[in-house]
Amino acid sequence: MGNSKAVQDDRFSSIGKQEAIRRLYATSPFSRCDSLVLPSENAGKKVENVSALLSEGTDFDLTYNPLKHLGYKSVLSVLGELYVRMARPYGLSIRIGVSSKSEFPQISELWSGMSAAAEEHGVSAVSLDLLPSRNGLLISLSAAGFVPASLENPESPHSMDLICVSDNLGSAYMGLHVLEREKAAFNASVGVEKQPDLKKYEYLLRAYLRPEIDGHVIDDFEKAGFVPSCGYFLRNGLADAVRRLSRDIGFGAKIYLDRIPIADKAFEMAEEIGMDPLAAALNGGDDFRYLFVVPIARHDVLRHDFQTFDIIGHLARPEAGAVIVTPEGAELPLKAQGW
Repeated sequence: MGNSKAVQDDRFSSIGKQEAIRRLYATSPFSRCDSLVLPSENAGKKVENVSALLSEGTDFDLTYNPLKHLGYKSVLSVLGELYVRMARPYGLSIRIGVSSKSEFPQISELWSGMSAAAEEHGVSAVSLDLLPSRNGLLISLSAAGFVPASLENPESPHSMDLICVSDNLGSAYMGLHVLEREKAAFNASVGVEKQPDLKKYEYLLRAYLRPEIDGHVIDDFEKAGFVPSCGYFLRNGLADAVRRLSRDIGFGAKIYLDRIPIADKAFEMAEEIGMDPLAAALNGGDDFRYLFVVPIARHDVLRHDFQTFDIIGHLARPEAGAVIVTPEGAELPLKAQGW
């Protein structure tokens, strides 16, 4: 009877929505709140708001995404959007669509990753709601952040301004390929219980399953004394971000093929599966990197204060469009999904 009761207590139908939310908050450093209010000390500051919707089967596969990692990564997907807008996060609203196959322990694991990411990045208030979902697990997030007064006025963009990224690209997509390949192999091996040895792919798997972002980038720009003309958070590939950049500011953009940073492990995996690693960098997605446009006059400051950043190209005249420049000097249109 004791075991049956324990199982019953894990069912949402037994716990109830309000009790489930109470239990989730009890395991986190956050107090329950139903709405997000800008702290009084930040009244009058510019506020940025971003949102994201992640759905099972489209944005993630629960076959190989540990729920805690998924929760952590989902929160970073909106915090990264705040950081490229020079906004410090203060509030996070989370709505979880719970499918009939999910029980409280699974949602608790997901929540633990979410609250860990929020705490790590200094979020002061988190609101949470649980809703039924007929189409698998759904995660809806909205985040708000305030922009320090010193960073409210970005520099105006000009032709030849520098385009830079915060780290290597394509590793997450290569990690996804590893997971999809092993999933297919596992499904094909009926009756075989052996787990795959994935140690050699640890870097790539971490890049996809549990990426990290630098929340201190705003402080770094404050210390450097300038504001980027614009910033983008790379989730859908470099090509998509550059196309959006060109559209938003009305300039062309030239990206140099041989300047795109790609990790050695990504090169190795690409060779293993017969794929062009540059395709992963340009169109792979889930990189969780920053892309900024920096005035060319700030080149020396960028090199000195942002040594992990790579300059991959520059703005150009509007008629140039968004192009990739080969080592031979040929300019090819940047192609991205959805454009």
